[in-house]
Amino acid sequence: MAALPEPSPESGSGDEPNGSPRSAVVELVKTARPKQWAKNVLVFAAPAAAGVLNEADAIFKTLVAFVAFCLAASATYLLNDAADAEADRLHPTKRHRPIAAGHLDVKVARATAVVLILLSLAITAPINDGKLTAVVAAYVAVTLSYTQWLKHEPVIDLVAVASGFVFRAIAGGVATQVPLSDWFLIVAGAGSLFIVTGKRHAEQVELGSASHGHRSTLGEYSTSYLGFVRAVSAGVMITAYCLWAFENASHTGDTTWFRLSIVPFVTGVLRYALVIEQGGGGAPEEVVLGDRVLQIIGVLWALTFLLGVHG
Repeated sequence: MAALPEPSPESGSGDEPNGSPRSAVVELVKTARPKQWAKNVLVFAAPAAAGVLNEADAIFKTLVAFVAFCLAASATYLLNDAADAEADRLHPTKRHRPIAAGHLDVKVARATAVVLILLSLAITAPINDGKLTAVVAAYVAVTLSYTQWLKHEPVIDLVAVASGFVFRAIAGGVATQVPLSDWFLIVAGAGSLFIVTGKRHAEQVELGSASHGHRSTLGEYSTSYLGFVRAVSAGVMITAYCLWAFENASHTGDTTWFRLSIVPFVTGVLRYALVIEQGGGGAPEEVVLGDRVLQIIGVLWALTFLLGVHG
């Protein structure tokens, strides 16, 4: 793979803005990555599964959790981009991020991140005696540890990133005081690992021999190893979901919809696995928003799931 050209002098070093007329606010918003906020809908998973989202109080508390994770996640993106500016310049896409390209000052990014983190903790403090605040704080702590250290440790880096999705899923249950079943947590954890490993595979495909320079752990992973992790995590996720569906069917008296939801769920996992195998998966939100077949499968799963909950 041909070496990427060095950023031009006009692009700046990443530590100082380049004097571009583009607003610093616009660059901050880009770095905060609002498109990624779609991941935070996971906070609705536990309340939805428990069927409490028809209650105003539950909806309000879940929305607070959603907003808190949007703020906290954007803060971690700002801090991560500030720390990874040099490595991002070696990536064909990430080199155009505002900090890597020199359009956003590192100090401004870090100061904004601190404000966002404090806001995320402040708005969750009144919810469930501060327990939601503890979940958000744990998410921030793990993510910052990842930025500074864990991303350099093979396997641990996969688990650390996957834990971010699990924290989101847990937050919805904590906010609404919905008990979280063991099967729910296993599905969330295994599914998160499946998605994160797909991201690493896509980065390897996209960067080729230059992948190690962008992310040190990519040099430690072989394609077959990442495929093994995806297979294991997908198997665990599917098995746990099936057990959860049959358990809920027996508890609620539903004998149809929860069980039928297994079909689109497994089909969706297989479809996403195909996208990964074809080199996609680097940006999960783009896969979901860009694959029409996957969207249809998702709608079918949501319908059968909701009919099982409220039927």
